[in-house]
Amino acid sequence: MNLQTVLGNFALILFVLMVITGVIWCLDVFVLAKQRRRAADAALREYDARNAKLQAEGIKVDASKRAEIEQANLRQPVWIEYSGSFFPVIALVFVLRSFLWEPFKIPSSSMVPTLLVGDFILVNKYAYGIRLPIVNQKIVPIGDPQRGDVMVFKYPKDMSQDYIKRVIGVPGDKITYENKRLTVNGKPVEYTALDDYLDDQHPIYHKQFMENLAGVPHRILNTDNKRTLDLGAVENFPNREACEYTYDKFTCIVPEGNYFMMGDNRDNSADSRYWGFVPDKNIVGKAIVVWMNFGNPKRIGGIQ
Repeated sequence: MNLQTVLGNFALILFVLMVITGVIWCLDVFVLAKQRRRAADAALREYDARNAKLQAEGIKVDASKRAEIEQANLRQPVWIEYSGSFFPVIALVFVLRSFLWEPFKIPSSSMVPTLLVGDFILVNKYAYGIRLPIVNQKIVPIGDPQRGDVMVFKYPKDMSQDYIKRVIGVPGDKITYENKRLTVNGKPVEYTALDDYLDDQHPIYHKQFMENLAGVPHRILNTDNKRTLDLGAVENFPNREACEYTYDKFTCIVPEGNYFMMGDNRDNSADSRYWGFVPDKNIVGKAIVVWMNFGNPKRIGGIQ
């Protein structure tokens, strides 16, 4: 694991911070706090004994400093005080992000029109099973990705990068993409033509269709001047032998424990067509809602 991977793994950073602050908090509660209490008691006994001796000699004493002495001896060092304050916050964030929900920001246009650049989305981390943080090992199976789901996963070629695409094929599926139309297990996917889509970032129109994949209707885009497949961009990925490519068509049989992913902006998406399948161990979670887009608040809502 290189430095870039470590810095790109926010969960690992949170875990390390949680462990450090947690150890300091426990050390303070079970050891250092008791030491400070004993030191304060000793200082108070010494203070009381000195005052008693002065009173016996008829000297008037000022007992107001007793509380100050106790407080000074019980005061936490700054590094312990801050660690104790941050620990519960870091632990809560770590648990929420690791096991329940994690926020992401959409950085590219590969999922347009479903997701736009600048969308802030929430990902359900337990929809596909509860996984151990950092190692991403599934420990409690709950469900599996289904065709049509929008899923976040670790990019197989760089585990420090999170990608988001739509699940097209599950293990055992035979996926064919010909003339920009999908066929799954020999059954053509249904398409309905919609009005052309105007790209806000680039002043061009795209052909827009409603694609019904396994009962999940969603919009996709095609670009007229782009071919069905760019053969020159196809890489030599694991299980490459499960796919057959021609000029305007490819067919892949999804291996066990893997998924075939594609972006909804079909002609502007680098996905499983080019870099291969997504192993189950790379799954992060299911995208469920757009919770904010500062440039377009109307974007807030569920993801289909």
